[in-house]
Amino acid sequence: MRTTLVASLAAATVSVFLVAGCSSDTSDMPMDGHSMSASNSSSVPSTQADASAQFDDADVMFARMMYPHHAQAIEMAAMVEGRTDNPDVMALASAIEAAQQPEMERMTAWLAEWGEPAPSSDMGEMDHGSGTGMMPQQDMDALTAATGPEFDRRWLTMMIEHHEGAIEMANIEIADGSNPDAQEMARTIVATQQQEIDTMRALLG
Repeated sequence: MRTTLVASLAAATVSVFLVAGCSSDTSDMPMDGHSMSASNSSSVPSTQADASAQFDDADVMFARMMYPHHAQAIEMAAMVEGRTDNPDVMALASAIEAAQQPEMERMTAWLAEWGEPAPSSDMGEMDHGSGTGMMPQQDMDALTAATGPEFDRRWLTMMIEHHEGAIEMANIEIADGSNPDAQEMARTIVATQQQEIDTMRALLG
């Protein structure tokens, strides 16, 4: 701006054009040279983008590992149909699927926003002996073969362990993560799945 003003004073014969040009180019410019109108119009989306961009390794690990964990829970929930007529087990399976499928979609979206590879439902990515609650294939096969009260017992026992693993993973995200949306999901997982664990333990007696 100083250069423009000096030039306009020195070149009197074109001062009108310089003033007109300065007026049209900088009428909405503050002293720092950034457009006020552009800043105002983008302030809200910029805030949202900043929140989405705030993430660390713990957030990425949470999304990548919780995704296949949820996928296995949904697989177990789908097994209920045709293997039991226990209304309590059926209601739990329906609630698990309704809660976890949308969470899987959100985790996929987060990883895309963070420039990370898409998550995989391949259970081979997870260590079944690491306390994550992931069920080994032989247990899944045994569950598939069971029906009636035997199925109910196996399903409830396995889902309790599965939920306990999810809560452990969620607590790590709460402690170490930085993305507010991921941490909020982790808190929801802890609260919701602990309630379901309590219900399942009561059903087992």
